[in-house]
Amino acid sequence: MAMLPTIEWQDDAVVMVDQRKLPAAEIWVRCRTATEVARAIKTMVIRGAPAIGVAAAMGIALGMRRSKASGTRQFATEFQKACDLMAGTRPTAVNLFWAIERMKRTFAAAAHAGASVSEIRDRLEADARAIHDEDVASCRAIGRVGAAYVPDGARILTHCNAGALATAGYGTALGVVRAAAEAGKRVSVLADETRPFLQGARLTAWELVRDGIDTTVITDNMAGALMRQGLVDLVVVGADRIAANGDVANKIGTYSVAVLARAHEIPFYVAAPRSTIDLATPDGAGIPIEERPAREVTHVGSNRLTPEGARIRNPAFDVTPHAYVSAVFTERGACTAPFGASLRAIVSQA
Repeated sequence: MAMLPTIEWQDDAVVMVDQRKLPAAEIWVRCRTATEVARAIKTMVIRGAPAIGVAAAMGIALGMRRSKASGTRQFATEFQKACDLMAGTRPTAVNLFWAIERMKRTFAAAAHAGASVSEIRDRLEADARAIHDEDVASCRAIGRVGAAYVPDGARILTHCNAGALATAGYGTALGVVRAAAEAGKRVSVLADETRPFLQGARLTAWELVRDGIDTTVITDNMAGALMRQGLVDLVVVGADRIAANGDVANKIGTYSVAVLARAHEIPFYVAAPRSTIDLATPDGAGIPIEERPAREVTHVGSNRLTPEGARIRNPAFDVTPHAYVSAVFTERGACTAPFGASLRAIVSQA
C-alpha cells in the first residue's frame, strides 16, 4: 500500500494536506512560518495526536530557521516563544507536548555543547525530521502488534480517524487494519462518521477506499444496533492521551462505543505510540478536554443545522475508563490490565 504523505518538510516550508477539504479535494498547504504551522494545528488543517506532534516539532524548527537572531541569548528567547506558540494550539493531545519537550532537550544539548546559532538550527531541523520518520516506523510497528489480535474475516469498527492522516503516515488504529490486510487477512471496516467534524466519514473512509479495503460508513448512533446483530467482531481506535492507569482520551463518542462493546462482549482495542502515554497524569480525570467552536456543531459547511438561540456544547474528546479497554497496542508490544504496570513497563523500555 502506498503511504499517504500527511506532512513533509520541503525547502524551508512545512507542507501538509488540508484535512478540512477531504475527500472533495486534495489541497496542500505550505506553511512558511511557525505562526502558520500553529494556525494549521489549531484550525485542524492537520489533526490527530501523532501528526500534531510532528507538526509542532517542524513548526518550531521552521520558526528558528526563519529567525534573524545572531546571538544565542536572543535565539533562545525566540525558541521559547516558538515552543509556547505551539503549546497553545490544542490542549488534549499529549504528543504535542512530548514533541515540544523533545525539541527543548535538543536545543539545550546543542547549546550546552557550545553549538553556534546555525548549528542549533540544523540540529532542530534534523530532530524534527527524525520525529517524523520515527512516527512512521512506530505506526508500522503498532500495526504489526495489533494485527496479531485480528482474526481472518474480522469486521472491525473504528471511530474518528486514526489513520495515515492522523500520523506522519500509515496510522495507528488504521495501521492495525492495514497490517492485517498486508498479512493476507480478509478484513472489513465499519467507520463511524464521527460527528461533528466527520473524520470517520470524510477521512477514514477516504483512506481505506484509497487502499482498496472494504469500508462501510455508518452514523454514530448505528454502532449498538450493528453490534447486537453480530456484525462487529472487534473495535480499534486511536488515542490522544493515555493516563497512567490506562484511561484513554480520544475523540468524543469513543466512550459510548466502549460501553457498547463491553455490553456486547466485543474486544475494544486502543492503538497508540508510547509518546501518547502520559505517566504524569494519574487517571482520566486529569486530562484536559478541549472545547471546540460551536460552529462545528451548528453548521455543515455553510448550511446551518441548529436554530439560533440554542446553546451548544462541543467537547472534542471524552475519556474511556481503563476497565473498558481490552489492550493498548504500542510499537513495543501490547499492554493489558493491570495497565498501571504494563504501560509503565512499555514507557521505561530503552
